Amino acid sequence: MSKLILTDLDHTLLRSDGNISDHTLEVLKRYREEGMVFAIATARYWIGAERYIDLLKPDYEITTDGTLIHSKGQCIYSCEFTIEDSNRIVRTLLDLMPEAEITVACGKTVYWNSKFISSSEKLHKAVYFEYDKDLDLKANKIVAELPDETIAREIADLIGCRLQCYRGEKWYSFLPKDSGKTCAIKAMSELSGIGLKDMVAFGDDLNDIDMLKLCGKGIAVSNAIKEVLDIADDVTLSNDEDGVASWIERNI
Repeated sequence: MSKLILTDLDHTLLRSDGNISDHTLEVLKRYREEGMVFAIATARYWIGAERYIDLLKPDYEITTDGTLIHSKGQCIYSCEFTIEDSNRIVRTLLDLMPEAEITVACGKTVYWNSKFISSSEKLHKAVYFEYDKDLDLKANKIVAELPDETIAREIADLIGCRLQCYRGEKWYSFLPKDSGKTCAIKAMSELSGIGLKDMVAFGDDLNDIDMLKLCGKGIAVSNAIKEVLDIADDVTLSNDEDGVASWIERNI
């Protein structure tokens, strides 16, 4: 029997309206009462996942595209750029796209040069920053709104960092070279003592593919993109049909 359930949030555990059903919450509660471990792995910044963390109370929170792990309120893993590289990425982005909106995450804090922070569902707790001076921090993740993926890849190649894309979005993430959900999962395995073969992972998007391959079982929700469906060990119902809860009920 698997010892740890690991799930993505958006389009996987969350319904399309951004909510988690009472049924899913009840199934997860019963699962954990049996002594199992529960973790989330999301591209969201910690502040963007906070309300779900408060609701789910996972044992481990992998956020910010796998560059951070928190457990019981403490940061137990952080993958970050140097201060110099953090500022070089921001300057490169602004040199190429002076009007680009940019977010920079350092731990639980997110800086953003947007005038609409207060109206953002995910980032209303961000700190306004115009990038008119250097940031004195080691960024975990830097995100920019860019016209297309070609420009984003040129910047990533120029800087020598990882690029993460998301379906249906023009926000592109620049991450430390040796980072991502799989790196965080391996670190979580070492910290928790739970082997990768004893983990079941659920996902839907490109940044979930390696995670599903890495864990003992990789499960796609039926609304996942084709690339995820093709590599999954099993396919469950869609996020709007409580696919994660359904699979747990049937298999654990």
